[in-house]
Amino acid sequence: MAVTLERSSWPDSATDQGELSSRAAAEAYVGGVCFKLGPPALIGAELEWLTAGPAGARPSLELMAAALGPHAPTSIAPASAAAPLPGGSMVTLEPGGQIELSSAPFADTEALTRNLRADAARLRDLLAAHDIDIISAAADADRPAGRLLRLPRYAAMERRFAGVGPFGGLMMCNTAATQVSVDAGVDPDEVRARWTALYALGPALIAAFACSPVLHGAPQGEWVSQRMRTWLRLDPSRTRPPVADWGDPITAYAHWALDVPLLCVRCTERDADWSPPPGATFADWLAGALDDEVGRRPGIADLDYHLTTLFPPVRASGHLEVRYLDTQPGDTWTTPIHVVDALLSTPAVVEKATAIAAPTAGEWLGAARTGLQDPELRRAAVDLLELAEQHARSDTAARELGLAARRCRSGRSPLTVAQPARNGS
Repeated sequence: MAVTLERSSWPDSATDQGELSSRAAAEAYVGGVCFKLGPPALIGAELEWLTAGPAGARPSLELMAAALGPHAPTSIAPASAAAPLPGGSMVTLEPGGQIELSSAPFADTEALTRNLRADAARLRDLLAAHDIDIISAAADADRPAGRLLRLPRYAAMERRFAGVGPFGGLMMCNTAATQVSVDAGVDPDEVRARWTALYALGPALIAAFACSPVLHGAPQGEWVSQRMRTWLRLDPSRTRPPVADWGDPITAYAHWALDVPLLCVRCTERDADWSPPPGATFADWLAGALDDEVGRRPGIADLDYHLTTLFPPVRASGHLEVRYLDTQPGDTWTTPIHVVDALLSTPAVVEKATAIAAPTAGEWLGAARTGLQDPELRRAAVDLLELAEQHARSDTAARELGLAARRCRSGRSPLTVAQPARNGS
């Protein structure tokens, strides 16, 4: 799910808190901070799990803070050191009590998965000592949505999404994702190729890794990824940018970002309403249209914050965040990490993967609804996994990718080979 509104710990994140002189200056800033140029060298990941306390109830924030100790995020323990776990992962909490590990960036997937696995085990032990389970599931099949974090930004988000029925609350509180982050590219041409590839791959990889067929409280309908369904039913202006028309992602992303309606306007008063006027965009605020309502013009810190309230399937945050994959059962979260790493390993592989995925590139709804039942999506998923197997960076990764390709060829969900596990195992 990942709606925690905090800047990434990826290197070179912006710290400038100055003023914005014009829309052109704001767009130039977005292009620079969201697309850090350099040779692709790093990969990271974020793992999310549902949590359950005694009798399966959502654990209280107090219990979570006690369990996490010095690793507790400041959202639930303001005085916490928010120290990383031994493998470098930061712990954050989502509105419904889902817990997330955000890795440090690593130079290879072996180091990444090894450290994430160790941190996941440490997290399991910390929570288990306070009778809290972590559940490897992308959608909560048993509990109604319930928000634990009472921060003003989440209240504003809840109000914003209230118009789409239950999907906003379900997305915020009852879903979890596996996310993979990669470098944007060495120059604008490579950025365009990698960005285009990650969007083209989306539907086929959603189909390959869909494993959330049941979501408590979701409207009737059979979907292989109820988690992705919630995202596709939310605010399209925020979650579905028109990337098919983007020949220059750096410029286009910046232009799009300023025209997305504001989700929250940060206030200094503790109990102030963070909800902006309906439909007002960041560009409107910058131009002075909200002077009466907000009482000030936005600065760079406000723009940084606005960027974290955009939820496209691939988000530019200096690096590129792949956000469209379900949390995987058990410890199989390593497989989608290896897929993304292998398919972006060289420009030639990026080009070939994009060509394989092109016929299904726009099939987001179909991928979430029918997944591998669709012959074209299944064919693309298998071909991509086999290509990834050929370009895997280790024998371990190649074996995982080969198994995933064979599973997809038979049309089976990840749930058929590994049931969702508790305690992160």
